[in-house]
Amino acid sequence: MSSDRDAAAAIEDGWLDAGSEGRFEAGLALSLMAGVGSVHYGELLASHGSAEAALSAMPRAAVDAARSLAQRHLVRLTAIGGQLLVRGLPGYPALLLDLADPPPVLFSLGSLELLTRTQVAIVGTRSATSYGLAVARDLARAVAASGLVVTSGMARGVDAAAHLGALSTGGGTIAVLGTGVDVPYPRSNTSLHRAIVRQGLVLSEIPPGDRADAGSFPRRNRIIAALSGVTVVVQAGYRSGSLITAGRALELGRSVAAVPGPIDMASHAGSNELLRDGAQVVTGAADLLQLAGASLRPVFVPELHGPEAAVWSALADGPADLDTLLARTGLPAREAAVAVGSLELAGLVSAGFSGEFRRLA
Repeated sequence: MSSDRDAAAAIEDGWLDAGSEGRFEAGLALSLMAGVGSVHYGELLASHGSAEAALSAMPRAAVDAARSLAQRHLVRLTAIGGQLLVRGLPGYPALLLDLADPPPVLFSLGSLELLTRTQVAIVGTRSATSYGLAVARDLARAVAASGLVVTSGMARGVDAAAHLGALSTGGGTIAVLGTGVDVPYPRSNTSLHRAIVRQGLVLSEIPPGDRADAGSFPRRNRIIAALSGVTVVVQAGYRSGSLITAGRALELGRSVAAVPGPIDMASHAGSNELLRDGAQVVTGAADLLQLAGASLRPVFVPELHGPEAAVWSALADGPADLDTLLARTGLPAREAAVAVGSLELAGLVSAGFSGEFRRLA
């Protein structure tokens, strides 16, 4: 099993470049052979010792077709600046080997260095409330500010809020997709996808350019669970896909936590049920970081000017609704509203159910 040090060395040595010949291409070609799924791939490696040896024992015509397809995928991956990770070769995340069905290959866009750091999965419903979005963002900001990596699935709702929270601190975040690494899903998250590629890492076991199928997202969830030492469900209904992630994390012996929510809201029923069944309770960033073995650090606050600085200073006196902010700052209503919106987008301020705004850092 590769160590974190081995993975980092492989990345530094450039062994994982998508254009590499030989072993990486052979691993990808083997994964593309008809009938070779995740489990069979591992069996072939165990029995033959390498992907090249396994391919040599297969029908020539089928192998040639698989190699041709692998080369096309590598050309596309290279064109978009991506890299390939292959099971059994340096750089493949060792944590994924805890799965009964580790992905044979992973396509990536961004910084592979993030895979050598401790990850915390922050997941939840696509139909999150403003409370759920604020909690996801707050937790992610604290995790990233403490030097850990926020991992999620880039879905609408909680996932997107978690990625944005990590990005707002300049910290690391990993998005595991159920589509190709160059196919943002949903399309509304295209700008978020670009930001993660620039500052973080996008991973997928699906070839570049491919769309999702019915099983893509549950399979994606097992990767999130395996990569992360802790999985926290911020808000989830009974049928939320984030409960699949939590279930896979439990199977792997990882820590699972949840944020409590109102007992009369269906959108919190799944996460509350996790707590009933023994998941760790997260009431704030300190709880989550303790589970991850890290300490809470101050969240970075950029230098603010003009109306944003005035609103930020006014909120130092405590939460306030818009009318109170106008009284504290003396700003026109439009300027104050724009400033609050800007601070919300930066992950520095959130709005509660009561309409009051509060600092997040």
